[in-house]
Amino acid sequence: MDARDVILRPVVTEASMAEMDNKRYTFDVATTATKFQIKDAVEEIFDVQVAKINVMNLKGKKKRMGRYEGYTKKRRKAIVTLKPESKEIKIFEEE
Repeated sequence: MDARDVILRPVVTEASMAEMDNKRYTFDVATTATKFQIKDAVEEIFDVQVAKINVMNLKGKKKRMGRYEGYTKKRRKAIVTLKPESKEIKIFEEE
């Protein structure tokens, strides 16, 4: 699996943005990705050193459209903690 196939997108929420000061970044990852694949992908794409990874599987939420019911897509989220000596990841490029 290619590194760009493992890391899908960064999760941009108020809580995840606050954790960026502590060098903790949150990403949506492929549902089949392992911790080792996520670590290798983050290190390859962003050129940083990963200290720890926490992974959680999120079930799809129940949604209704009129009388029809269904579920949103399930997803997998990874919280990546970088080593203190590692450089930071720039999610939003500053000009």
